[in-house]
Amino acid sequence: AADRIIAVSHRVAEQLVARYQQSPEKICVVHNAVEKDPLPDRAKLRKGLHEKFVLFLGRVTSQKGPDYFLQAAARVFKRSKLKKVRFIMGGTGDLLPKLIDEVARLHLEARFHFTGFLPPCKRDELYAMSDLFVMPSVSEPFGIAPLEAARNGIPVIISRQSGVAEVLPHAVLVDSG
Repeated sequence: AADRIIAVSHRVAEQLVARYQQSPEKICVVHNAVEKDPLPDRAKLRKGLHEKFVLFLGRVTSQKGPDYFLQAAARVFKRSKLKKVRFIMGGTGDLLPKLIDEVARLHLEARFHFTGFLPPCKRDELYAMSDLFVMPSVSEPFGIAPLEAARNGIPVIISRQSGVAEVLPHAVLVDSG
């Protein structure tokens, strides 16, 4: 019954038309954005380790695909020449206990780290220390974390199933799973 609908991505707009029989003429796409606050100086933040950091940051729920992130980490660790990498999962959610158990079962606890919830200043520090951001979402209307990562100069791998792919032309796109 609305006169106008604002969608966060063209992906969501297409779903509104297909699933809810909404008229495309009344849908306006307005992408999400991130703040332009000053960023931490990457050069001043030291990891203390000569390793690459691969980051997942977001709600640890099925929608975001954190289990796929863990599966990718397990595959990387099977390759002997790729041992100098750490996988970091920031955030909380219903899948967190299951994923912690899975990391222990796979004996990855020395290279896979869980941060829990992070306030914005700590998230920016983590982005600044990271070398790659991965968001393997199963279905993502938009996804702000990849924008934050790109804003911090980090290469981004995201699923084609995310709306943020519309505004990150240089991101590597993969199918979820």
